[in-house]
Amino acid sequence: MTLDLTRQTSAPWDDAHDWWPALTAATHDLDAPVGVLSVEALASNAYDLLDRAAGLPIRVASKSVRVRGVLDAVLELPGYRGILAYTLAEALWLATDSSEGRGYGDIVVGYPTADRGALARLAADEKLASRVTLMIDDTAQLDLVDAVVAPGRRAVIRVAIELDVSYRSRALGHVGVRRSPVHEPAQAEALAEAIIARRGFRLVGMMGYEAQIAGVTNAGPRKAAIRAMQRASTRELAERRAEAVHRVRQVAELEFVNGGGTGSIESTHADSSVTEVAAGSGLFGPHLFDGYTHFHPAPAAAFALDVVRHPTADIATLLGGGWIASGPPQPDRVPKVVWPEGLRMLARESAGEVQTPLRGAAARDLAIGDRVWLRHTKAGELSEHLAAFALVEGGTVTGELPTYRGEGKVFL
Repeated sequence: MTLDLTRQTSAPWDDAHDWWPALTAATHDLDAPVGVLSVEALASNAYDLLDRAAGLPIRVASKSVRVRGVLDAVLELPGYRGILAYTLAEALWLATDSSEGRGYGDIVVGYPTADRGALARLAADEKLASRVTLMIDDTAQLDLVDAVVAPGRRAVIRVAIELDVSYRSRALGHVGVRRSPVHEPAQAEALAEAIIARRGFRLVGMMGYEAQIAGVTNAGPRKAAIRAMQRASTRELAERRAEAVHRVRQVAELEFVNGGGTGSIESTHADSSVTEVAAGSGLFGPHLFDGYTHFHPAPAAAFALDVVRHPTADIATLLGGGWIASGPPQPDRVPKVVWPEGLRMLARESAGEVQTPLRGAAARDLAIGDRVWLRHTKAGELSEHLAAFALVEGGTVTGELPTYRGEGKVFL
């Protein structure tokens, strides 16, 4: 099914008392768990990301979507260009031509790979090798490729360098995720020189994901220290990344310099050394983004579960619900109950794999078989629990789109 994403002029999701009951009515005939994609909300988010990018091309982070139909629709919009994949096996699947159409032609794998089978398939196919770029941060990763297929017996492998863009603070220490060991501009330059000295590789890009800016909530009076850290990190990174990119460009002609994420589009856009931004989570609008100061995406993706029992008069129990997000095991990793209002999970049980008890005034009014709506903390991880999303547009279900899992693909 093909999605047509048009810019929205209204935001009906802002009125919870109309929005969630309307989704309940639209999906009444669908068995739970039911995942929903609002076409209008998805379109609103897609254009909001473009507005925030202000002309900087957006590479879609597939990890945050995992629905090919959504990738297709978004990449049809002017301003979106290419995919940032999360595994090489996924990238090869997306890049391969099939009876359904031509594979995607510009895929960057955002993480290094040790998948020997996938490397062998990439190395054996000139077309796939021209469409897929591997991420590296160590010459040992090049050695692994050579060990799988020697340079003289394979297609030239496109590679990009990942720069560590974490923030190193005297007071806070390392702030950010532990990704690349390449932190200093001189290290990036040395790695670039090592790449171009090797047969069978071509250096085409650079990447840096500023997780401490893009992936950390910053709204509220208690987050002043986080906002200060993010401002300091932005200033430090602008200078260091610019110098690293300059040095690498002296060694090789780069096609792209990728940066950021949904939560850092504005600061990444301000860095003139970056040629494109990565974003994906903002398309679905998970509840993690409720805690950001500078943007508020629509809840395009949500899921509903059924009430199946009443252990007490003021507790309604859902079947399922334990779809916990990755990251530090904290309360913000748990799905957020959004409708009916006034429901909360039990501290001693929380969201369980097979049942989730909810307490609150609204629980007394919930009958067996009633629907409760939840939003996942993250975006693409929701797709791992569903075979398909029901598409809702204009208040009715207009079709469905399979997830990766619904297409029989599990990559990580």
